[in-house]
Amino acid sequence: MELKGEGAEDRVRRERLEFLSHSGELWDTKVEAHGSMKSTNYGTVLDPKMFGGVTNFSTFLLDRSSGMLFLGARDAILSVDTNQLDKPPRNITWDVPEEKRKSCVAKGKTEVDCHNYIRLLEFLEEGRIYVCGTYAFDPQCAFLDLSSFTLEKAEDGGVKMETGKGKCPFEPSQHYTAVMAGGTLYTAATSNFLGTLFDISRATGPEQERIRTERSINWLSDPEFVSSAFIEQSPDNNPTGDDDKIYFFFTEVAKEYDLYTKVKVPRVARVCKSDVGGMKTLQRRWTTFLKAQLVCEDKPSGQRYNILTDVFTMQHTQGDPSSTYFYGLFTSQWEHNELSAVCVFSLSDISKAMDGPFKELRKTCENWINPEPVPTPRPGQCLNNALKDGGFESSLKLPDKVLTFVRDHPLMENSVTAAPLLVRKGIKYTKLAVTQTGSGEELRAVLHLGTDRGELHQVEVVGQNSTLLQEIPLFTSLEPINNILLHKGQALVGSPLSLARVQAEGCALYPNCEVCARARGLGCVWNKDEEACRSTTVKPGPGDTADDALRKCDIKEGRCSPSIRELQVSMGLRLLLPCVQLSPRPCSWEYPPHRHTRQHHSDLEVTVSEESLGRYTCTCQEVGPGIRDPTPCQRAAYHLTLEGPSAGGTVATAGGRHVLAVYILFFCGGIAFGAFLLYFVTRRRSIGRQGHHLPDNSLSSEKGRDLLGSSATPQSPSSASLLSEGFRLTEKRNGTATTTTTTTLLSNQGNGGHHGNSYSGTLIHSNPSNGHGNALYANCNTSSSGLKFASEILAADMLDGRTGERERVRPEGGERESGEGDEVDEGLGDGLVEGIKGLEDELASFPMFKSPAPLAQCEESSI
Repeated sequence: MELKGEGAEDRVRRERLEFLSHSGELWDTKVEAHGSMKSTNYGTVLDPKMFGGVTNFSTFLLDRSSGMLFLGARDAILSVDTNQLDKPPRNITWDVPEEKRKSCVAKGKTEVDCHNYIRLLEFLEEGRIYVCGTYAFDPQCAFLDLSSFTLEKAEDGGVKMETGKGKCPFEPSQHYTAVMAGGTLYTAATSNFLGTLFDISRATGPEQERIRTERSINWLSDPEFVSSAFIEQSPDNNPTGDDDKIYFFFTEVAKEYDLYTKVKVPRVARVCKSDVGGMKTLQRRWTTFLKAQLVCEDKPSGQRYNILTDVFTMQHTQGDPSSTYFYGLFTSQWEHNELSAVCVFSLSDISKAMDGPFKELRKTCENWINPEPVPTPRPGQCLNNALKDGGFESSLKLPDKVLTFVRDHPLMENSVTAAPLLVRKGIKYTKLAVTQTGSGEELRAVLHLGTDRGELHQVEVVGQNSTLLQEIPLFTSLEPINNILLHKGQALVGSPLSLARVQAEGCALYPNCEVCARARGLGCVWNKDEEACRSTTVKPGPGDTADDALRKCDIKEGRCSPSIRELQVSMGLRLLLPCVQLSPRPCSWEYPPHRHTRQHHSDLEVTVSEESLGRYTCTCQEVGPGIRDPTPCQRAAYHLTLEGPSAGGTVATAGGRHVLAVYILFFCGGIAFGAFLLYFVTRRRSIGRQGHHLPDNSLSSEKGRDLLGSSATPQSPSSASLLSEGFRLTEKRNGTATTTTTTTLLSNQGNGGHHGNSYSGTLIHSNPSNGHGNALYANCNTSSSGLKFASEILAADMLDGRTGERERVRPEGGERESGEGDEVDEGLGDGLVEGIKGLEDELASFPMFKSPAPLAQCEESSI
């Protein structure tokens, strides 16, 4: 069944989930309600009603010793006991006075945004939490006492507050990150009401040590902050006496690329904990701020993922800071469809880039100039024993030439490069957390990925292979996952409205033999006697052990040798054949030669007809164990046959006959209406020949009025073809629309009872009286006089929300191949066009077909 108002991507995802559930790939998600909490076989989901109407959860803070989870929401702070989720959460209200909210709205902000959205929760000493909120675009911070779970009061009885500027963003939806390092808060946020100034700063501590970045586009260029991490040096293994460091991850507009469009790049920036700024140059500014580009790229395909979404920091060896790795979640600036990738960067590689050559950003009109010589001591380095021995006990003692150089050269020449661990097309991941087993070369990890549709995906990573273990639906499709915290083998997963606790570690979380077999690389085996997945200490042998484990299950198939699934289908049915691909290598389908299909990323949509019955096989390129070159791996196989009485022939249904009768009725009605119009115009012309003429000023007073109302801009020369490439209704290209463009829009889905394309199209012409194509904009209306008759109907497959391949369709509704029968007699075509044009002109002069008063013109920008 199709839902009203459902978008194309929503429909694709729903159909995929429905298919997986019917084919047995989604395990049982039946829930049992226990008061306001739903328990499932994968975990517990809290009902939003438990939170008493509090919404917009954006910030999580976990006390790992007690298991208390603190949630920052709109106008409230909540406390949830993760050990007893059935207990009602405790609630603190911290809202904005009515007068301040009205003042915020008067400044041009929306009523929804003029609340207090809690964006920062950080532990302080003495059992307190530092709390900061947007406070109606005037950020404020307060102190929460854990023993009484109340906000500290001021002398007047109100909440004791201090300014949050530089500590918390002004706008609820602004990108922002903060980290506490040794009791001092470091933040990356906007620092003004308009959201145009960006700072990475030390936001607390002694006033003279509160420093920030330089206000220069070479330092920060329209950044979107993502994550931050404090890396503390090991006191037992730090022979050089190197300083502790804070790392910030963000995406910004690259200034080193001289292109016509803005290119976004992911960055990692580093500052040092003991940095207190310079004495003359860079006063109250970072003297150790350096940044490098992160490159997440699949070199064989040339696909680069340049938008950073989330970063998860973990030590592969506990207690060893040098073993820190950063798992980055990426998407692409140039991909209009949903696309997600995960790349891993090591701290050692980032350190090598920071210790490498500096990039010279200044240039002449023709070529890059020679870089300046690097002064001594090296600019941007943290304090260590060598600097202290040279007399530089503080950044205040650094010479001006060193500070001037680092001010002008914050960007490093070398990038930090990694290949993607996994790539998912058609899925938008929002958050990432990682659990691992083993170490060194035997490191095995599970990626916990939250989607924008309220699902949690678990992906096994062993070496260069990634395997999707399970997809867990937690929340409704309107709730994106915005927080994932790992605690005691469980994942605390949050959305803006609710909270869930899911098992994150251990083989017992895999519910059936097939999923357990996929997790063979994690040391899991299926116990037939217990009907459960159990861990084993036996190391996997050589080869793809997942194949052997899968063959032992009832499905009798391997990881790269799936069994053929028989699907009984009915004529005209549209179905989606899933093929999950996690590597960046492409997938291809083999299918019957005469078919109507469309590939949605790695999945395949099929419209069932007699010609489309048969076998469908999906083959993906993957990297096998111990093999670096990609090898083909068959991931899915299906065989489509007609169900029940329909097998062996096509049976016309009553619904099909009714639709055909309606089409015939409309066709006959159209002929009758055309004959009436032709007779009406002919009779009017004959009357005109007998001397009954219109007044001499009829053109200027009627038609001319409409033409002047549309536009005074002269029409641009039309292209040779009336059929240009279709694109989205609301899309602008370089600020202007193409002249005399015909746009094909999706109107409604067909009933699935026809062979071939089941979509109907709507043809919309641009206004011919001006050359700017006003009909291409969703918020614009044309005031063209007269009626326009489309001489050709375009049908478009727009399942993915954009205009796809166009197929010419016969007026009777039957389809033909593009390019077949395109030759039309030119004389007949010219005569038909002239006849239609004359008919338009005649109809335009009648008041009944005139448009009302001229409408406002569409907003356009010039190049």
